[in-house]
Amino acid sequence: MTDAASAHLRAADPVLGELIERLGALPAPARSPARPTPGEHYAGLVRTIVGQQLSTRAAQAIWLRLLGHFDGRPPSPQEILAADPDALRAAAGLSRAKTTYLRSLAEHVIDGSLELDRLEQLDDDAVIAELVAVKGIGEWSAHMFLMFQLERPDVLAPGDLGIRKGIQISFGLEALPTPAEVIAVAEPWRPYRTAACRYLWRAIDAPPQ
Repeated sequence: MTDAASAHLRAADPVLGELIERLGALPAPARSPARPTPGEHYAGLVRTIVGQQLSTRAAQAIWLRLLGHFDGRPPSPQEILAADPDALRAAAGLSRAKTTYLRSLAEHVIDGSLELDRLEQLDDDAVIAELVAVKGIGEWSAHMFLMFQLERPDVLAPGDLGIRKGIQISFGLEALPTPAEVIAVAEPWRPYRTAACRYLWRAIDAPPQ
């Protein structure tokens, strides 16, 4: 997180300011076989689909099994379509729906209806519109792609359970905030909502004493 982002968030929201003070600087995003690096857009989307509605640990395990099925590397769109769907499901532990989603993504990339190299030139809303046109990629997946693959600084995922839980803990709320309430709370954090979300995820593991 930049000094400008830290200064803005501290000034914009006292609760977030206390969280930043307590948790310290954000660590650099971990880079490992379990997380494609920025720029690996196709692999990033495959990883996102694999991890939908799973815990971090379960998502990583299935992703690594998928890599193992393709000699330790992310599969190409052509390899996904060439693979037998049932064999792919068995090898990686994928659901039938996710196997279908991976094939849909591969088809969109191959036929040119999703131009991954072009996404970096689009604004956030346009990127989301491009991605959600693919079966199996919803707004949450698009938000994660913006945050971690395109490294956009002002992304909010209001439906993310971790962000909602982080707000509940940090703000001392009795119930989880709704997505609409998350949007309202986060308004002062612009244009650094991505950094704020990363702090909220960390707050779950380090609640105030």
